[in-house]
Amino acid sequence: MDDGVYVGNAGRDAALDRGWLLGHFKDADDPRHSEAVEIKWGVHPRGDRRARWVEGEERTALLVLVSGRFHVELPGRDVVLARQGDYVVWGRGVDHSWYAEEESVVLTVRWPSVPGYAPPA
Repeated sequence: MDDGVYVGNAGRDAALDRGWLLGHFKDADDPRHSEAVEIKWGVHPRGDRRARWVEGEERTALLVLVSGRFHVELPGRDVVLARQGDYVVWGRGVDHSWYAEEESVVLTVRWPSVPGYAPPA
Protein backbone atom coordinates (compact mmCIF):
# COMPACT_ATOMS: atom_id res chain seq x y z
CA MET A 1 0.00 0.00 0.00
CA ASP A 2 3.02 2.31 0.34
CA ASP A 3 3.13 2.80 -3.44
CA GLY A 4 -0.47 4.04 -3.68
CA VAL A 5 -1.74 0.68 -4.95
CA TYR A 6 -4.10 -1.69 -3.16
CA VAL A 7 -4.85 -5.21 -4.42
CA GLY A 8 -7.60 -7.15 -2.71
CA ASN A 9 -10.61 -9.41 -3.00
CA ALA A 10 -14.05 -7.82 -2.90
CA GLY A 11 -15.63 -10.67 -0.94
CA ARG A 12 -12.90 -10.79 1.68
CA ASP A 13 -12.36 -7.03 2.01
CA ALA A 14 -16.09 -6.24 2.05
CA ALA A 15 -16.55 -8.47 5.10
CA LEU A 16 -14.22 -6.14 7.04
CA ASP A 17 -16.24 -2.93 6.55
CA ARG A 18 -19.97 -3.73 6.10
CA GLY A 19 -19.36 -4.27 2.38
CA TRP A 20 -17.65 -0.98 1.62
CA LEU A 21 -14.53 -1.14 -0.53
CA LEU A 22 -13.96 2.54 -1.28
CA GLY A 23 -15.17 5.89 0.10
CA HIS A 24 -14.65 8.76 2.53
CA PHE A 25 -14.64 6.33 5.49
CA LYS A 26 -11.30 4.71 4.55
CA ASP A 27 -8.13 6.15 6.10
CA ALA A 28 -6.83 9.20 4.24
CA ASP A 29 -3.54 7.44 3.39
CA ASP A 30 -5.35 4.39 1.95
CA PRO A 31 -5.68 4.32 -1.88
CA ARG A 32 -9.34 3.33 -1.29
CA HIS A 33 -10.10 6.69 0.36
CA SER A 34 -12.34 8.88 -1.82
CA GLU A 35 -14.66 11.80 -1.24
CA ALA A 36 -15.85 11.55 -4.84
CA VAL A 37 -17.30 8.01 -4.91
CA GLU A 38 -18.22 5.02 -2.73
CA ILE A 39 -18.20 1.39 -3.86
CA LYS A 40 -19.83 -1.49 -2.00
CA TRP A 41 -19.75 -5.26 -2.58
CA GLY A 42 -22.99 -6.21 -0.86
CA VAL A 43 -23.55 -9.84 0.10
CA HIS A 44 -27.12 -10.30 1.34
CA PRO A 45 -28.73 -13.48 2.68
CA ARG A 46 -32.30 -14.30 1.60
CA GLY A 47 -34.71 -12.00 3.42
CA ASP A 48 -32.11 -9.35 4.29
CA ARG A 49 -33.74 -5.92 4.39
CA ARG A 50 -32.43 -2.38 4.90
CA ALA A 51 -33.21 -1.31 8.47
CA ARG A 52 -35.05 1.83 7.27
CA TRP A 53 -35.60 3.91 4.15
CA VAL A 54 -32.95 6.45 3.17
CA GLU A 55 -34.64 9.84 3.10
CA GLY A 56 -33.22 13.15 1.92
CA GLU A 57 -30.71 11.41 -0.35
CA GLU A 58 -27.81 13.67 -1.40
CA ARG A 59 -26.09 11.18 -3.71
CA THR A 60 -26.62 9.50 -7.05
CA ALA A 61 -26.45 5.71 -6.97
CA LEU A 62 -25.97 2.80 -9.35
CA LEU A 63 -26.81 -0.70 -8.10
CA VAL A 64 -25.85 -3.72 -10.26
CA LEU A 65 -26.96 -7.29 -9.60
CA VAL A 66 -24.09 -9.79 -9.60
CA SER A 67 -26.15 -12.78 -8.45
CA GLY A 68 -29.49 -13.61 -6.81
CA ARG A 69 -32.77 -11.68 -6.90
CA PHE A 70 -32.83 -8.23 -5.30
CA HIS A 71 -35.52 -5.58 -4.87
CA VAL A 72 -34.87 -1.85 -4.78
CA GLU A 73 -37.82 0.00 -3.28
CA LEU A 74 -38.38 3.51 -4.63
CA PRO A 75 -41.31 5.86 -4.08
CA GLY A 76 -44.26 4.33 -5.91
CA ARG A 77 -42.35 1.39 -7.41
CA ASP A 78 -40.43 -1.78 -6.64
CA VAL A 79 -37.60 -2.53 -9.08
CA VAL A 80 -36.71 -6.23 -9.27
CA LEU A 81 -33.17 -7.09 -10.34
CA ALA A 82 -33.40 -10.71 -11.48
CA ARG A 83 -30.68 -11.35 -14.09
CA GLN A 84 -26.95 -10.86 -13.66
CA GLY A 85 -26.15 -7.36 -14.85
CA ASP A 86 -29.61 -5.89 -14.21
CA TYR A 87 -29.18 -2.43 -12.69
CA VAL A 88 -31.00 0.64 -11.47
CA VAL A 89 -29.83 4.24 -11.11
CA TRP A 90 -31.45 6.88 -8.94
CA GLY A 91 -30.49 10.45 -8.26
CA ARG A 92 -30.40 13.01 -5.51
CA GLY A 93 -33.63 13.41 -3.62
CA VAL A 94 -34.94 9.89 -4.37
CA ASP A 95 -35.79 8.03 -1.16
CA HIS A 96 -35.06 4.29 -1.27
CA SER A 97 -34.77 0.98 0.51
CA TRP A 98 -34.05 -2.61 -0.53
CA TYR A 99 -34.46 -6.29 0.31
CA ALA A 100 -33.00 -9.55 -0.90
CA GLU A 101 -35.65 -11.96 -2.18
CA GLU A 102 -32.90 -14.56 -2.64
CA GLU A 103 -29.31 -14.69 -1.45
CA SER A 104 -27.81 -11.87 -3.51
CA VAL A 105 -24.58 -10.10 -4.35
CA VAL A 106 -24.88 -6.50 -5.57
CA LEU A 107 -22.30 -3.90 -6.52
CA THR A 108 -23.25 -0.37 -5.49
CA VAL A 109 -21.56 2.81 -6.67
CA ARG A 110 -22.60 6.11 -5.04
CA TRP A 111 -21.36 9.62 -5.60
CA PRO A 112 -20.29 11.81 -3.97
CA SER A 113 -19.05 10.03 -0.84
CA VAL A 114 -20.61 11.80 2.14
CA PRO A 115 -21.07 10.75 5.79
CA GLY A 116 -24.40 10.25 7.50
CA TYR A 117 -26.08 7.32 5.80
CA ALA A 118 -25.13 4.31 7.91
CA PRO A 119 -28.25 2.43 9.05
CA PRO A 120 -28.78 1.95 12.77
CA ALA A 121 -26.84 -0.97 14.23
